[in-house]
Amino acid sequence: MSLDKITLEIITNPIDWNGVLQEIVRFDFYHTFDYHLIEFIEDQVPTLIVYKNDNDIIALPLLIRKIYNTNYYDATSVYGYAGPISKGITSKFNNKLFIEKVMSFFQENNIISVFSRLNPYINYQQDILKNFGSIVNQGKVVNIDLTLDTTIQRQNYQSRLKTHINKSRRNCIIKKADTPKDLRDFIDIYYENMNRVQAEDHYYFNQEYFDKILTSKNFKAELLLALDKESGVTIGGSLFVTTKNIVQYHLGATKNEFLDVMPAKLLLDEMRIIATKRGRQFFNLGGGLGGVHNDSLFNFKSSFSKDFKDFELWKLIINQKVYDELVEARKTTSTSFFPKYRFLDKIQL
Repeated sequence: MSLDKITLEIITNPIDWNGVLQEIVRFDFYHTFDYHLIEFIEDQVPTLIVYKNDNDIIALPLLIRKIYNTNYYDATSVYGYAGPISKGITSKFNNKLFIEKVMSFFQENNIISVFSRLNPYINYQQDILKNFGSIVNQGKVVNIDLTLDTTIQRQNYQSRLKTHINKSRRNCIIKKADTPKDLRDFIDIYYENMNRVQAEDHYYFNQEYFDKILTSKNFKAELLLALDKESGVTIGGSLFVTTKNIVQYHLGATKNEFLDVMPAKLLLDEMRIIATKRGRQFFNLGGGLGGVHNDSLFNFKSSFSKDFKDFELWKLIINQKVYDELVEARKTTSTSFFPKYRFLDKIQL
């Protein structure tokens, strides 16, 4: 087929972006324009690359950013699980023409490299990106299969987890955050939590970040709070985002003095029940810190389910010569960070 019969559209406005998502139907909140706008910072442009071939559609969301002190650019994905979404694509998809079209766009716009976290719950991402850069397995994420009966789901819990949830339910009341004070209480606990685990600065989201997520019309975000029965004090909270049939555990925090009550476990259990009643399919708890599956965070999440999904990263170098020059100029020593020339930027952040 001639390349002239195939179109590649570059979308940077919300109306056209949302129109493509509605046409594709299957996507996650990480693919929406709203979330890209929430995530973007100065010198980054939320961009949706849309490839069409008759009724087949592929949409690749990226943040395109300037490489400082150069005439070059690179692209990355938002925090979370992004990657391409599609309509009409199957495991038999021949991606040769897709690669040609997208590579031409990257080359014409001086884009040196592309990085994207992939979404374990979106079909055919690996088929779309096959032989286009490299796909690297970063670890596992934990899924609760919401198509199972709630009783069976709970049977898959570790026995100690059931005991902890029972204890927490005796001591807590669960409510949906619905006032400005509810949100402020959660943010205070969240910052306290980030201080406790010595999180990197970019995890300290401001109130505007939470306001935008909770008010978006493109996905359903809910903040559940756990209140101490005796005092009425908010002791923990979890932010969940639902898009189509996927529920994402986005953020959570527990007040230091109530860690032994373990409200985080109760909040996940509560959302599991709610989402099952709503007829959702997947409940993604995420993985360990940085995607690993051998730390305490992953152990906590895997106590709920042993239904693990692969978490993969897509890495593409468009111009190897310039890429190597940038690495050399910045004296990068990292062997795993991608792109390597931004490793020092990460340290400074």
